[in-house]
Amino acid sequence: MAETMTGGCARGRIRYTARPDSDEAYLCHCRMCQRATGSVSIPFKTLRKADVAWAREPDWYQSSPFARRPFCRECGASLGFQYPESDKTDLTVASFDDPSRFRPTAHFAAESMHCAWIDTSGLPETRSEDYQPLVDRWMNSVGKLPDQT
Repeated sequence: MAETMTGGCARGRIRYTARPDSDEAYLCHCRMCQRATGSVSIPFKTLRKADVAWAREPDWYQSSPFARRPFCRECGASLGFQYPESDKTDLTVASFDDPSRFRPTAHFAAESMHCAWIDTSGLPETRSEDYQPLVDRWMNSVGKLPDQT
């Protein structure tokens, strides 16, 4: 199943090509990931480093004494996590151009999990294009709505 997929940061400055070997992904709930991404959890896809090619090397920061994270310094997008000595790397699921392929199969760092945010079914839902103040901002700025794919 090693189909080639692409992804990158919000502005397109950092791009990559990856060859995932499965659709399996996981949610990390550790406090370090929460703080690094500003989210209660972060979905990651683990890949072999050899299966990821950066069109432009991302910016990196040392997020702990033993791990580092790729990101884009211009748009702030979090792109992943890795232990430098490992042959594996994690890419953020949402940084893939088509993240819909991946399915969560596990939770990591469950001690920091915020369970109220796991199952949000039943909450009211609003589509972006149905929220007129946002539509107006896009139309006044660039004359169209952004591509949502």
